[in-house]
Amino acid sequence: MTRTASKPRPARTARKELTAVEAKAAAQRIAFGPMVFQTCWTMQRKGLFRALAQSGTKGLTRKELAEATGLSAYAVMVLTDMALTADVLAMNDGRMVLTKTGVMLAFDDMTQVNMDFTGDVCFAGLAHLEEALVQGRPVGLQVFGDWPTVYQGLAHLPEHVRRSWFDFDHYYSDHSFPPALEIVFRERPKVVMDVGGNTGKWALCCLRHDPQVRMMVVDLPGQLREVERNVRAAGLSDRLTTVAADMLDPASVLPEGADAIWMSQFLDCFGEDEIVAILRKARTVMRRGMPLYIMETFIDRQRFEAASFALAATSLYFTAMANGNSRMYRAEHFAPLVEAAGLRVVEEHDNVGQGHSIWRCELP
Repeated sequence: MTRTASKPRPARTARKELTAVEAKAAAQRIAFGPMVFQTCWTMQRKGLFRALAQSGTKGLTRKELAEATGLSAYAVMVLTDMALTADVLAMNDGRMVLTKTGVMLAFDDMTQVNMDFTGDVCFAGLAHLEEALVQGRPVGLQVFGDWPTVYQGLAHLPEHVRRSWFDFDHYYSDHSFPPALEIVFRERPKVVMDVGGNTGKWALCCLRHDPQVRMMVVDLPGQLREVERNVRAAGLSDRLTTVAADMLDPASVLPEGADAIWMSQFLDCFGEDEIVAILRKARTVMRRGMPLYIMETFIDRQRFEAASFALAATSLYFTAMANGNSRMYRAEHFAPLVEAAGLRVVEEHDNVGQGHSIWRCELP
């Protein structure tokens, strides 16, 4: 088996043991975590971070911040008090400035995408996390509508929620698609089957990358309408075929005729038994030597601890909002699912784009 990684992951050092006072302080940050999040998210949306950033190292007084944002003195007081104690702001001679954490909240694209996803998509529904864990279904999704999973309701979510959902999904995949194209098109496949095509971004990348390739996109009808619309707008629909299928339907099958199968950020949307069943469906249409590429963000294949933290948090979105039984997987837990489906991993590429891994799977 070939294993390709940009660099080996450094061994993590043992954590410093906290004192009782430090541990109690850390516990309070967790106990009041929702307040900290809502404070920072509000400051982002109401322009407080932007105003403080523009002030540079000079900073702003509370009065100046109220004038700059149009908020009341009371609103600025409670927001900045929380931000100061959360180390988002610092006070110098009565003037507030952004800390390094505050700068990340103000300017870092990944942080803003994650915050909007948490706030718009997840926050209200996470109040039902305990019920979702007990019942094994996405009870929190009821804050938006009555669907069995978020995927059936995706086309019907409020526009701002839908936008934050897609911004989150696309942010990570978009950084990984360019290097992924080099991996998938080494053998110049003539037909690529994209299972779980979403909005058609991968299909468009492939169609633009290779003017000869034909794309076969398999997804739910609602998603396929968007795929078709986007590919048609790009003038490339003559090389697109769409196939409507619900991979959770035991009677569903995948079409034949592809030279490679692609599943990007797709299998993490399912529980373990469902992943095995979907991979077995792929196996039935695979030929000897034909690749199935799986692109996922595995918790235990991340270079930075913050990335592993974010992925573990995303699992709770799947629990409360998406389907109630899937998660962001660890590679050590995912590999046995591939084997159980009757496939073998012949190549592994880690650190692709924003922390993705790409596995090439074949018939044994």
